[in-house]
Amino acid sequence: MASSRAPFILNFTAFVFLLLIVGCTARPFHPLPSKNNADGSRQPLQTFRPFNIAHRGSNGELPEETAPAYVRAIEEGADFIETDILSSKDGVLICFHDVTLDDTTDIANHKEFANRKRTYEVQGVNMTGFFTVDFSLKELKSLRVKQRFSFRDQQYNGKFEIITFEEFISIALGAPRVVGIYPEIKNPVFINQHVKWSSGKRFEDKFVETLKKYGYKGSYLSKDWLKKPAFVQSFAPTSLVYISKQTDLPEILLVGDINIPTQDTNQSYWEITSDSYFDYIKKYVVGIGPSKDTVVPAVNNHLQTPTDLVTRAHAHDLQVHPYTYRNENLFLHLNFSQDPYEEYDYWINKIGVDGLFTDFAGSLHNFQKWTSAKPSGDKGDRRASKLLREISLLVSSYKRA
Repeated sequence: MASSRAPFILNFTAFVFLLLIVGCTARPFHPLPSKNNADGSRQPLQTFRPFNIAHRGSNGELPEETAPAYVRAIEEGADFIETDILSSKDGVLICFHDVTLDDTTDIANHKEFANRKRTYEVQGVNMTGFFTVDFSLKELKSLRVKQRFSFRDQQYNGKFEIITFEEFISIALGAPRVVGIYPEIKNPVFINQHVKWSSGKRFEDKFVETLKKYGYKGSYLSKDWLKKPAFVQSFAPTSLVYISKQTDLPEILLVGDINIPTQDTNQSYWEITSDSYFDYIKKYVVGIGPSKDTVVPAVNNHLQTPTDLVTRAHAHDLQVHPYTYRNENLFLHLNFSQDPYEEYDYWINKIGVDGLFTDFAGSLHNFQKWTSAKPSGDKGDRRASKLLREISLLVSSYKRA
């Protein structure tokens, strides 16, 4: 059997390779960063297909929330680079996911900080560790970041530092094409309890001040927004409402696990995803960011029947940006045969989401590069895209044979 298929495999592979070359020549769907255009302008943000949101940067390859992780995500074709915003003791906004430093820094190796371990209540639960709010920015900068997951590349552990929100923004603005930012105001209740700013300002005020300082403004798809795209996200509804009174930037309400109430209003998952709540919250947000397992539940790592969450959100003119897509088999449901591209195809073409938070921006970019066509493209573009989709179907059917 293997020998009879060999000529077919060789010929088919050559055929596909030739067509891919033709496709690349016909239209660069969304080229990776290169030199700026001759007139000094930058390639605009793509808006004709779901957004590729680099979750904490390209953190599947490099330690999360670091400058190299964000630069890598831009190189790999991300539309937005996502970050979590916390604060240092002296009120400087930093890019860091956990309120504690224990899991993703070398804090344990710094004996000079051994007496900083504390126990605080965070979202109704007592947590013990080294908290960002007990360290100055200078002290935080002395730490080095490490990879969160042991099964990912460990060679960069100890090489990169924690960056500030302003440093993060500079990375996006320094990209050779327009790259959006997608900051999350993280644990605002906790931060406001432990960090105090002058003149009675709060975490949300400093957050918005920073965005305004760098010219981020404008409603979704407005001229100003397209120059410097940004989504503001949070799990805290009251923070989003508060921020909406200071900026017209589009906001996303993050939706957690069905068993976890909101951190500031103590509302259940069912309350904040109800039609009546969607009617209320759409006055302040343009979309929701749900955990993908609340959109399509899974049992024993097998997907079940999709819920109506996406359909109902769209009926209320809300976008849906689920999280988090990861390439490793540990995170891929068995329905996708350990193929992240099949997962992307399912979520984009069957579920119909509007953006995806991914740890592997390059993989999502590659999938969309060969399966998306600009609606305004010429006939040659559409033919190339159609041909590539037909090739994909042929490859899939051959794999199943």
